[in-house]
Amino acid sequence: MTKIPKMTLTDSPDDSTLETISRLLSEFNERNSGRANDYRPLTIVLSDPETQETVGGLVGWTSFSYLHVNLLYLPDTLRGAGLGTKMMALAEEEAVRRGCDGVWLDTFSFQARGFYERLGYIVFGAIDDYPLGHSRYFLKKDLRPQR
Repeated sequence: MTKIPKMTLTDSPDDSTLETISRLLSEFNERNSGRANDYRPLTIVLSDPETQETVGGLVGWTSFSYLHVNLLYLPDTLRGAGLGTKMMALAEEEAVRRGCDGVWLDTFSFQARGFYERLGYIVFGAIDDYPLGHSRYFLKKDLRPQR
């Protein structure tokens, strides 16, 4: 007979617990997908040229032949100057170098859906009223050379 594990709800897990759960899931994914977990972080930092203070950037990772853009931020004072487009192009170019076939990301209706669509991303899913009165959109882009 298998013992039923103790279940603990917490909003402050320690690093060791997070690493263990991540390792266990990664091992499961590798066994069942037939592919090695090739997870690699990908970050682009925008910093003030004088103070070196971080003012924005892009945070994501590559894994299983896809780039996931998790965070992209530009302060209002830097929007409209092409920096977002340049960051996305740089991230996509690095993803291709890493052997990725595509990119996926999500954005809220009050954020940058139109920006991503102008870059060739298409919506493949949405959650309405998340947060209430808004929607969360999931977008993707194929990075494979077109024939």
